[in-house]
Amino acid sequence: MTRREVREQVFKIVFQKEFHSAEDLKEQAEIYLAENDIEEKSAKEILAKCLNIFDKIEELDADINERTENWKTTRMSKVDLSLIRLALYEMRYEDMPKGVAINEAVELAKKYGTDSSSGFVNGVLAKFNE
Repeated sequence: MTRREVREQVFKIVFQKEFHSAEDLKEQAEIYLAENDIEEKSAKEILAKCLNIFDKIEELDADINERTENWKTTRMSKVDLSLIRLALYEMRYEDMPKGVAINEAVELAKKYGTDSSSGFVNGVLAKFNE
């Protein structure tokens, strides 16, 4: 599985966070990975990254809320918010260049978001690239 494919699967699981309780997130992620026949090595990598993101959600959201005006996390679309959380996590806690994390999030926004998602995601993440 390529890094892009792994990232896309992580995004899908992070998105599910909005629909499940915190206690159920790990189990839901494991169910998702099993149902989608993701090879064991990739599944472990995806699950580990998702759990790390879930552990940092409050911190990530606080950072997002601090840097955005008139767009708190509670107002953002769940797709956009999930992509922003993922990219911000990659920028902060992984050895990923900020531009790459932003570009990957924008590409996923084009695929899964609305017509304005890519611009919105890019604009929010640009605030973290300063």
